[in-house]
Amino acid sequence: MRFEDQRALLAKDLARSGITDERVLAAFAKVPREVYVLPQYRDYAYRNQPLPIELAQTISQPLMIAIMLQFLELRDTDTVLEIGTGSGYQSALLAELAQTVCTVERLEALSLKAQGILKEQGYKNIHFRIGDGAQGWQKAYPAFREFNKIVVSAAATEIPPRLKEQLAVDGILVVPVGSGYYQILNKVVRTAEGFTTSEHGGCTFVPLIST
Repeated sequence: MRFEDQRALLAKDLARSGITDERVLAAFAKVPREVYVLPQYRDYAYRNQPLPIELAQTISQPLMIAIMLQFLELRDTDTVLEIGTGSGYQSALLAELAQTVCTVERLEALSLKAQGILKEQGYKNIHFRIGDGAQGWQKAYPAFREFNKIVVSAAATEIPPRLKEQLAVDGILVVPVGSGYYQILNKVVRTAEGFTTSEHGGCTFVPLIST
């Protein structure tokens, strides 16, 4: 089956699994996951499962990514901060859904590879930083001070304070929180009065390492 057809089937599977945001589904039907996975896993690119990438990292399960993107309530005017560039697949999805994406990756080799792929795919609204994701968008260009949406693709032991500081009023932060193999997906909403946090089920991510 052609990859294009597999993408369409993946979007339908996500809809059957409870993803109702039509823009999110359209992004999954458009972005070619096969270019972000290792060559030996291309035939498995549209299975709804995580896959290994370089440096003992993973490309997340499509359903998990879709759940997180849906919780973000993304608008095409949003500026989004992504913590954990990884393969670049989620970065591409975000770039389809938001105006600007700023993405941070701790591992230089991963970031550089993702930058190359995303450039080849024609994305011009993604900015990159190599560094400690728990610190957010620090000493990076463009010099954004706050973000409408923040998504973390690694498990934090607590909600990173610096990320909350960089969340705009009326903004949403989605982050897995916990230690060990199993974490809880948290959604943080910032209002003029402060922050509200809700929990949304279990998940499994590689740890967010802060230096």
